Amino acid sequence: MTDQEENPVTNGLVALVTVAIVVGLLAGIAVLFATNLLGVGDSSGSSAEGTGGETLFMPEPVETTSNGGPLVTLLSPSPSKKSSKSSKKSSPSASESESEKPEITLSQGAFEVEAGGQLYLSGVYPTGEGAVLDIEQRVGTGAWEEFPVDVNVSGGTFSVYVNTSATGDIQWRMVDKSRKVTSNVVKVKHG
Repeated sequence: MTDQEENPVTNGLVALVTVAIVVGLLAGIAVLFATNLLGVGDSSGSSAEGTGGETLFMPEPVETTSNGGPLVTLLSPSPSKKSSKSSKKSSPSASESESEKPEITLSQGAFEVEAGGQLYLSGVYPTGEGAVLDIEQRVGTGAWEEFPVDVNVSGGTFSVYVNTSATGDIQWRMVDKSRKVTSNVVKVKHG
């Protein structure tokens, strides 16, 4: 018996490695040929040596100032209009305190949702950065009840999805109990 007949597994592995090396060499030569043909990696026509002009300009950082309010707001009367109207009717100290009063503006994502469906509530609270707002609901003509979800104000805005199994006309509002501020009321038909 010859060595080839005695070790068929070894012979198979040697043949497999030989084929892999040959295929790898052929693939490598094909890739080199293709890159030369397409001009990939050719430094003669490009600025690989850095001889071209600068392509990136980074300005020096400067400190910016913030006006304190959100960049996008919902429709609400501007403080300047409020203060100009109130200053005609009342004393200057009353108009100052009215224009400084924080205001929560609430809007709903839909006017009607399915029973148990998600309702998207969002709004702005420009002076309430970091505040935790309580959500309150009123079903029909009942009393206001606290909804078991709170929402945080970040960047002067807030948003939350709420689900309720109650049906009928439900009114929603946001309350900042720490500052005793209440939002406008939105009405949504559930079910």
